Amino acid sequence: MYATIQGFVTWIEPSYIVLENQGIGYLILTPNPYSFSLNTEAKVFVHHYVKEDINALYGFQSLEAKKMFIKLINVSGIGPKSALSILANDRLDELVRAIEMADITYLKRFPGIGPKSAQQIILDLQGKIQLTPTENQPKLSDVEEALVALGYKKADIKKTIATLDGNLTIEEMIKEALKKMTRSHE
Repeated sequence: MYATIQGFVTWIEPSYIVLENQGIGYLILTPNPYSFSLNTEAKVFVHHYVKEDINALYGFQSLEAKKMFIKLINVSGIGPKSALSILANDRLDELVRAIEMADITYLKRFPGIGPKSAQQIILDLQGKIQLTPTENQPKLSDVEEALVALGYKKADIKKTIATLDGNLTIEEMIKEALKKMTRSHE
């Protein structure tokens, strides 16, 4: 099993890169091949996918993207090709927000994702995706603690927090969250 491969990008095509490591060139399917630079060293987080007719390496620039890919391909009806098209967006925070807010319109904009697939993604993944902490995480955890102390449910809090502007102060985020949560309970 592979976790990461580090080497030099020796080839870039529209759907894959070739990453050379100790004389071996690994063909790695990736959502955004042109985000890699030719003849530069890269560390790629890989997932080895094996099915009856497919034996392929899928690669990502972050562990978060790899984890999201694995979650997506475990959704009924979503294969690696559809998962790559979703991840080509490069904005995992927007994808998580769309799933948490049940935004079918957002999900349908990806090739191969229709209304049924979008609903299945939401059904299978809503409330189950936790992104790696970012610089806003301390602020968000403070906001979450404040809302828990006020008696709101964690599931409702997580949905609301996903929609907040990370540039606001903690106090502003709490006020905004309270406004949104009050509206949703009316």
